[in-house]
Amino acid sequence: MSFREAQRRGICFLPAATESRFLAPRRNDKDLGFGVKVKIGSRIRGTLLSRSKAIALFLITAAIVAAVALYVPRTPQPQSYHHFADHRPWLGISNFGDVASNLAFAIVGIWGLIFLLRLSSPELPEHFVDARERWPYILVFVGMLLTAFGSSYYHLAPDNARLVWDRLPMTIVFMSMVAAIIMERISAPAGLWLWPALLAIGAGSVVQWHLSEVRGHGDLRFYAAVQVYSAVVLLLALVLPAKYTRSADFALVAAFYVLAKILETIDRQIFAVGNVVSGHTLKHLAAAAAGYWILRMLQKRRPQFLRPTISNLSS
Repeated sequence: MSFREAQRRGICFLPAATESRFLAPRRNDKDLGFGVKVKIGSRIRGTLLSRSKAIALFLITAAIVAAVALYVPRTPQPQSYHHFADHRPWLGISNFGDVASNLAFAIVGIWGLIFLLRLSSPELPEHFVDARERWPYILVFVGMLLTAFGSSYYHLAPDNARLVWDRLPMTIVFMSMVAAIIMERISAPAGLWLWPALLAIGAGSVVQWHLSEVRGHGDLRFYAAVQVYSAVVLLLALVLPAKYTRSADFALVAAFYVLAKILETIDRQIFAVGNVVSGHTLKHLAAAAAGYWILRMLQKRRPQFLRPTISNLSS
């Protein structure tokens, strides 16, 4: 099987332009780094999911999440959600803890944008095999920066109308991460093509929820399904073929997200312990930590030729 055929089947992930950097025809054995050696003119045998199976896994997961969302009863936004534990003002800012903690999103967002936008041409291939893969991550950090503003605006005077501006930027983060994983694990053109549709689905889930509340029959199911699917995709990345090191970092990103949801749920219980900090304030910090871990992964990861066991590659 040729290099290009292996690439087409999802066994090999380097683009054609990168092939010559790793498969030098003048040598029989090539050290690709990361402990991987390939014998030119031999066959690759892998144990990871093929591209077609990965696509099927994404589609099946989406169908399951959608089916569950349709099956569960319609759920409006409880008005009690807006009654957070820590109402203390400071420096003339209402609900200071929940407002000020959004600074963490701004810091991570700006930090991530600086890192991604300042990558030089020689540095870019060290972090992104395909330069197009950088763009969804740029929007991830744009979304985090916008979340800092949207969430601060909401927490100054919490209600359903302001909550829209808190949730819209978060869907940019969620769906851009889904697009990034599709680009890296399945197909860069497919992920790029799906990216606008994913963003529209995310924004649409917030608009649909808001309109349902305005009409008096609030329905959070669509928005909740978007969040759940995004989190599950992070975990799917652990079992899909990887062309970069540090795939396990996706598990930590998901763990920070789950921690944020738990802290949000026990907002009052945490604040009751000494009245120092509320669970919702800590939720913001945990969610920002998830964003930081994405940035850390991008900074430290490197392309890898293959993760499967390699034996022979023959043309």
